[in-house]
Amino acid sequence: MPLKRLVLEIGMGTDIRGGDMTKAAVRALRDALWHNSLTVAAALGQPTDAMQVEVTIGVPKPDQVDTAQVLAVLPHGTGHRDGGRGRAADPERRRHRQHG
Repeated sequence: MPLKRLVLEIGMGTDIRGGDMTKAAVRALRDALWHNSLTVAAALGQPTDAMQVEVTIGVPKPDQVDTAQVLAVLPHGTGHRDGGRGRAADPERRRHRQHG
C-alpha cells in the first residue's frame, strides 16, 4: 500500500553565530515536533513507532548536515531525509530577488 501524507509540520531553526547546518536543522525539527501532539497513529490503531516520517531540510549548505543527528530527534517512528537541497545560498536565486 502506498504511503499517504497525513500531517505536515513546519519548523524553523538557526545557528546564527556558529553557522552549523546540523544544529540549525535539529532546532527546526524540534520546533516542528514540539508544537503538536500527534494522535493519528492511535486513531488508525497503529503503534507510534510504525509512523514513517519524511524530513525535508532546507539549509544553504545541505551537504554539511549530519542527517543521522537530525533524525535522532524523532521521538517515534522511522525517519528519512527526502533529499531536498538548500536554496537560501543559491546566488542565482538571490540575484533574481534583488533585481526582480
